[in-house]
Amino acid sequence: MEVVTTNTIGVMICCCEAINMMLNQPRGGHIFNIDGAGSDGRPTPRFAAYGATKQSVVHLTKSLQAELQMQDVKNVMVHNLSPGMVTTDLLMSGANTKQAKFFINILAEPPDVVAEYLVPSIRSVPSRQSMRPTYIRFLTGLKAYSQIFSRLAFGARRNRYVIED
Repeated sequence: MEVVTTNTIGVMICCCEAINMMLNQPRGGHIFNIDGAGSDGRPTPRFAAYGATKQSVVHLTKSLQAELQMQDVKNVMVHNLSPGMVTTDLLMSGANTKQAKFFINILAEPPDVVAEYLVPSIRSVPSRQSMRPTYIRFLTGLKAYSQIFSRLAFGARRNRYVIED
């Protein structure tokens, strides 16, 4: 219940309040909602509620943007951010299987590394010529496959965060 309340209802309330405030600002504004594991529809074993809420964030973001466009609101945009696998307590608490350790070592990054990429990307959005919703991804499919290949071919990132059996 806590995860659902925070990640779904909390995001809804914050978006509603932010949109109402931004509508009254001459320059409008930008909202950036953060997705996570499960947002792409893939299962999240042991974290089912978390995955469901993160998929709801993506849907909510797209729906709110569509509603704003229907109402001809041009100065408020709702965007998605995808930080990828971040070495949070939640992620590391699931590092107890061979497969989890393998992927955490290959794909996860500390918060400061992710922020170094995301913050400049976020800051550049309002300065773009056209007001269009964006989906900013830190861990793209190509990047993930490249890192997995480097691991399989060269052993890169082995035992990076957790010791693999």
